[in-house]
Amino acid sequence: MSYRQITHKERYAISCLRRRGFCLARIAEILERHRSTIGREIQRNKANHDGSYRHELADQYAISRRSHSRRNWRFTEADMKPVITCLKMEWSPEQISGRLGRMGKLKISHQTIYRFIWYNKQDRGWMDTYLRASSKKRRKRYRSSDSRGRMAGKRPISTRPAIVETRRQIGHWEIDTMVGPGKPCILTLVERKTGYTIIGKLKARTTEETNKRAIQLIQRQLRNVKTITADNGTEFHGYADIESATNVKFYFAKPYHSWERGTNENTNGLIRQYIPKGQSMEHLTQKDCNRIAAKLNNRPRKRLGYRTPEECYAPKH
Repeated sequence: MSYRQITHKERYAISCLRRRGFCLARIAEILERHRSTIGREIQRNKANHDGSYRHELADQYAISRRSHSRRNWRFTEADMKPVITCLKMEWSPEQISGRLGRMGKLKISHQTIYRFIWYNKQDRGWMDTYLRASSKKRRKRYRSSDSRGRMAGKRPISTRPAIVETRRQIGHWEIDTMVGPGKPCILTLVERKTGYTIIGKLKARTTEETNKRAIQLIQRQLRNVKTITADNGTEFHGYADIESATNVKFYFAKPYHSWERGTNENTNGLIRQYIPKGQSMEHLTQKDCNRIAAKLNNRPRKRLGYRTPEECYAPKH
């Protein structure tokens, strides 16, 4: 049997399962990998400063090791200027590589950009500070049971139309809330095919506030919102009222299966670049939320052929 390298999706699942307290053997069983493969992956790509395993950082380590095996450097200072400009816009190396290539400005791989960043860091440069996962920290979670209540009559994700999983049709969304110290928080919705994101400010993480803001955001969309996939948080216990007001259908992921809403989970991670964990949202305004969403919606994405979510989501006239 030939060896298959660990993929980005598998790293994301490993990170999620470890935060939930799953043992190595159970993670290997879920991913259908050998236990030693998972063990080596965690050991080689864990964070140096605290020993934790985070999928974004693990990807960077793996890419950096591969890129260091090729020592040829053929790019000039002038070549790297658009790369640096895009880094300052908070684009990832993969987004920079794809977008510059699509525009015909520079043909450069994302591995080479990572290599450029790490060499710069060795020379006491600053470019690594623009990598979104460079300093992210996560706290340990010890609770293993779901204490957020139960919803009667909810639709499980297993009954969701098959077309939602394929991402071939615009109109299928994922929803979540992000919290900080105090009551104010935000509601995030992400369209699965395009990654188009909308963010709403909530006065508190309650069913009433969630319903009110969700209905507003959905009704403002120029495209039809067909389905929404949520987690099992109590703020979504009033989903039936949202369905009645908007004609959308809600589906619910299994508890602690955050990868079933991977689009929303990843997007929330991007939003944390602007609203770090531990930062109060008391003074955050809806205008601020719109500004953050606009930044995300105008970043090129690999899976969109390095077009932006805005370009792909906008209705064709």
